[in-house]
Amino acid sequence: MAPLIVLVVSALVFFLCGRAGVALFQDRGLVLRAALAVMFFLTASAHWGKRRPDLIRMVPPAFPHPELIVTVSGWLEILGAVGLLLPATARVACICLALLLMALFPANVHAARHRLTIAGQRVPNLPLRSLIQLVFLATLMAAAWLR
Repeated sequence: MAPLIVLVVSALVFFLCGRAGVALFQDRGLVLRAALAVMFFLTASAHWGKRRPDLIRMVPPAFPHPELIVTVSGWLEILGAVGLLLPATARVACICLALLLMALFPANVHAARHRLTIAGQRVPNLPLRSLIQLVFLATLMAAAWLR
């Protein structure tokens, strides 16, 4: 739930900055991309901190090397977040991050079905997690095509 809150609050702050006259944030696409970058930097940070063991447990048993998957996905989130902020790579970053979210969704399904926790908080149930995922995907697609 925290990534969704960070996405919404960041988008609101950047939007209000644009309304207050900050030229950089008068571009709606950049507002969305910047908010997504903040969110992905946040989620990537969990891949190496105290939440890492929880993320490793989320990887379904059918996938080998869960530690490697968590590490690689964290680096991909960082690279994607940087890519969102660069005009030349923004659209490709949106598309790649959307594909990454879809590829990682089985971990969310596994976590929801097994009632796992992250930092002591139970992960959202599958219908709520699916809805949140759709919000992330829709935001990425909107950011990719807003100019």
